[in-house]
Amino acid sequence: MKTELVTTLKRQATKLLDELKREKEPVLITEHGKPSAYLIDVESFENLLRRMKLLEGLARGEKAILEDRVVTHEEAQKKMSRWLK
Repeated sequence: MKTELVTTLKRQATKLLDELKREKEPVLITEHGKPSAYLIDVESFENLLRRMKLLEGLARGEKAILEDRVVTHEEAQKKMSRWLK
């Protein structure tokens, strides 16, 4: 992963954004020698959001199973029948 100073981001933002679009590699921005932020391209960010939503849904499903909050397929069909028509 590429690392850049915050001052580089300020001075060469257009150049960094062009590289980011081409290379699709996140850039770690540092401030006073410490990590401050990550700069990633829009497509990668949107993919991360989709993956997070999917993982959150799976986690909710696993929690429901552990808490025994499940229904059979037939029960679910009954409950959802008004939306499935």
